[in-house]
Amino acid sequence: MGFAMEKSKEKYMEKDVKKTGTTTLGMVCKDGIVMAADRRVTAGHMIANRKYQKIVIVADNVAITTAGLVSDAQLLTKLIKAEIKLKEVQTNRKITVKESVNILANMSYANIRQFTSIPGIVGFLVGGSDNDGFSLWEIGVDGSVMQNEEYVTDGSGSVFVHGVLETLYKKGLTINEGTELAVKALNASQKRDSASGSGFDVVTITKEGIKKVAEKEIETEFELK
Repeated sequence: MGFAMEKSKEKYMEKDVKKTGTTTLGMVCKDGIVMAADRRVTAGHMIANRKYQKIVIVADNVAITTAGLVSDAQLLTKLIKAEIKLKEVQTNRKITVKESVNILANMSYANIRQFTSIPGIVGFLVGGSDNDGFSLWEIGVDGSVMQNEEYVTDGSGSVFVHGVLETLYKKGLTINEGTELAVKALNASQKRDSASGSGFDVVTITKEGIKKVAEKEIETEFELK
């Protein structure tokens, strides 16, 4: 790629593309899965949105988090919802978590391999439950797939989350304990990562289904008293 084209690409990426700078995480607990994410969307150095939902329920038994370019995240989320619905109609059964992971991974791989000057970049965490139990997966921006038996985090704030989870996570956490730890980890990331913050959402996946158990919008204003 020539120098001029490379500089044009950098300028476009910095000023025009909205990115979920992002902190997302997933955690395996003894009675389910906890998934959490912040709400901030950035365009360069500007906060473009403070209420963006980065956790999406794509099936009755599967939820995903998104981290990357907003346009790609929105498109791939719509496509995976449609593909899951089609799969369930064709097979007359609920989709397995691994099937949904493979479908989304194939989409991600095809998306980033397209020959465009600005390839799509978005990573996903996938959590769900089926007849094999609860499972947590990570799909890289290149379509790579890894299953996680403890926890996983993605996005620009993930380095700060890792420090919290490495210290405080332990196997056998309950859903309630996992929820509290997820919020603590998100607090650490928003204090140090400028692209993360503005609030958070926490979703749990248990035998009772998928449920949002915590949410908060954070507003910061200065007052002179």
